[in-house]
Amino acid sequence: MAKRIVETLVDDLDGSEADRTIAFSINGDGYAIDLSSANAEKFEAALAPFVDAARRTSSGRAGGSARRRSGGGGAGDTKDAREWLRANGHQVSDRGRIPAPLLELYRNR
Repeated sequence: MAKRIVETLVDDLDGSEADRTIAFSINGDGYAIDLSSANAEKFEAALAPFVDAARRTSSGRAGGSARRRSGGGGAGDTKDAREWLRANGHQVSDRGRIPAPLLELYRNR
């Protein structure tokens, strides 16, 4: 018997079908929100003046230095990250690289 599991992203604002997950941080706290294209455009437009005036940090976190784990990310770390991200409502493929914003959410949990 075959089984097919379908995950559907739901827009966190209005309950419509979402097209993407946007990860962001503010005041050192990481967030992720699932949005439709229309709401993602509104989100990005609302932040645009602030993003244009801001400085980019290498880690995506204000204040400079990033917290890093010693020893690099092995297969166990990737497996744990996928499990945590899925348990917290994020869509992650079974193989390949985990997108950096999602990996940052996992590391800052």
